[in-house]
Amino acid sequence: MVSQTFKNLSATKKERILTALLHEFTAHPLKEAKVAPIVKEAQIARGAFYKYFTDLDDAYAYLYQQALLDVHAPFSRKMTLSEMEHATREFITKATVSPYFEFLRLHLTVNEKPLAVKENKPLQPTKVWAAMTLCHQTIREALADPTFQEDYLLRLEQSLALLSERKSI
Repeated sequence: MVSQTFKNLSATKKERILTALLHEFTAHPLKEAKVAPIVKEAQIARGAFYKYFTDLDDAYAYLYQQALLDVHAPFSRKMTLSEMEHATREFITKATVSPYFEFLRLHLTVNEKPLAVKENKPLQPTKVWAAMTLCHQTIREALADPTFQEDYLLRLEQSLALLSERKSI
């Protein structure tokens, strides 16, 4: 979690740090990223970095949160399958033109960790789970290979149409 000290920084200094994080995490997978280039580009002391973030993982999580705020389409559990397809299309479109594009692509193709299963978490209804899985996979593929973005989105649309035809699963 980003510290209150970081939150209290001037907008200019926060932007410098954000830009340095973006450059490092776009140039290198998380496991190869280093603090030194970040602090050098951001023009902050190494100690200040650790005052703002617990570690590189924390800084990465902060940057990912900022990227999602920049491009995330509104998803909710109460969406229709058609609305889910539209939100996925909107996410991909925004991500493609976002300054976070390369960062998001690296996140989805290299850095993303498998989702941890939480104990006692209620299962999503099967169609919701299937639709969300298809949407996320479409995002992953479209960002990894934008050349076929429309093909991936068409496949998503067709897959969601098949799901909507099923009365129960």
